[in-house]
Amino acid sequence: MLTVTYGLQFNRDFTFVDATRLVAYLHDLGISHCYASPYLKARPGSSHGYDIIDHTALNPEIGADEDFERFVAALHCHGMGQILDIVPNHMGVMGADNLWWLDVLENGEASPYPEYFDIDWRPIREELRG
Repeated sequence: MLTVTYGLQFNRDFTFVDATRLVAYLHDLGISHCYASPYLKARPGSSHGYDIIDHTALNPEIGADEDFERFVAALHCHGMGQILDIVPNHMGVMGADNLWWLDVLENGEASPYPEYFDIDWRPIREELRG
């Protein structure tokens, strides 16, 4: 079986609704899978989705849960799959919109979230420890 992927770059200008409209056309072209850029909640206005600020929610600029469900249903209806580009260590930390990062900055190792970040709590330089 031949596998052919087609990349979808989700952002506020290309949403789940837009992608759903393309599924039948992509299927007719012989596409078997959609390779999707990250669609978890990213920094507002993100053009690429890699500056994720919440790994537990969809990006509202891309669509609601129902829009996502319709996209997935359209893929299934056409026997197509999706490959989601997930880079767990890509997070937006340059602002006040990533609650996990802010909690780590405030509470250090006592935060429930430090394991989501690559933090060396015991660096060589004594003044940087903790």
